[in-house]
Amino acid sequence: MENLQNCPVCGSNDLEIYMETQDYFLTQEKFSIVECKACSFKFTNPRPLENELAKYYKSEAYISHSDSSEGLFNKVYQKVRKYTLCKKYKLITDFKAKGKILDIGCASGNFLSIFKENGWETVGVEPNEEIREYAKNKFGLSVYPEDYLKQMPENEFDVITMWHVLEHVFDLDARMRDLKRLLKKDGILIIAVPNADCLDAQIYDKYWAAYDVPRHLYHFTQKSIETLLANYDFKIKEIKPMIFDAYYVSLLSEKYRNKKMNWIHAISNGFKSNLNSLGKNNQSSLIFVVQNSEKLK
Repeated sequence: MENLQNCPVCGSNDLEIYMETQDYFLTQEKFSIVECKACSFKFTNPRPLENELAKYYKSEAYISHSDSSEGLFNKVYQKVRKYTLCKKYKLITDFKAKGKILDIGCASGNFLSIFKENGWETVGVEPNEEIREYAKNKFGLSVYPEDYLKQMPENEFDVITMWHVLEHVFDLDARMRDLKRLLKKDGILIIAVPNADCLDAQIYDKYWAAYDVPRHLYHFTQKSIETLLANYDFKIKEIKPMIFDAYYVSLLSEKYRNKKMNWIHAISNGFKSNLNSLGKNNQSSLIFVVQNSEKLK
């Protein structure tokens, strides 16, 4: 285990325990989440060493890497994913009609395949070798290991996307520097992350599935994302909600808290969370549309 002494966002060493929770998904190991008293950023600490993290992803049930349609939960997940992929495509093409897109953490390639079909130049990065090969073989995509980011040329991409990926990145500073280097000056960066300020996080507390320790190393809020981006001369252009995430996360949280998926409670709590967030940009997950700061001046 590695114990961080300083906040990854502001560098302060004034840290305190925010919550004790555990890996309800896989290992049942206990972990702490700490909060920086200077900037309020929350992160898992201590955390596994970088070479230890892979074992926490080794499960057939890890649905972000799954195309399974077996069982009600996976069937619903796949239908919602199909709908949200279309929404993501529209979101991006509202800003950029065509160009070159990099999807970091592209998983099985479903998202990138839509752009390839519509004439975009596409590049994916995926750390899992098996899933990487799946994306190549099924969709004919160009997909590379994570360390390939360092070999990519500067100012290469019109759009870079990270869909629920930033919270997993071991070296946050290095990744932000890569994003800054690779994005064109007038490019668009899309970052989607769980929002630890949402109502469903309050309802489920330590059982909130989007804490997902230790796979989620960081637990972002709108404030902490803004602070992090400013450190690298990025600025938020728009914030969009991910409405379905409140229901998905609530279903998993019900399972962690009560040992079963209570669909009625989960749908009720997901609805309450979305309703509470109207006009506040405080949903269970948020999409941040980001540009270089100088572009917005």
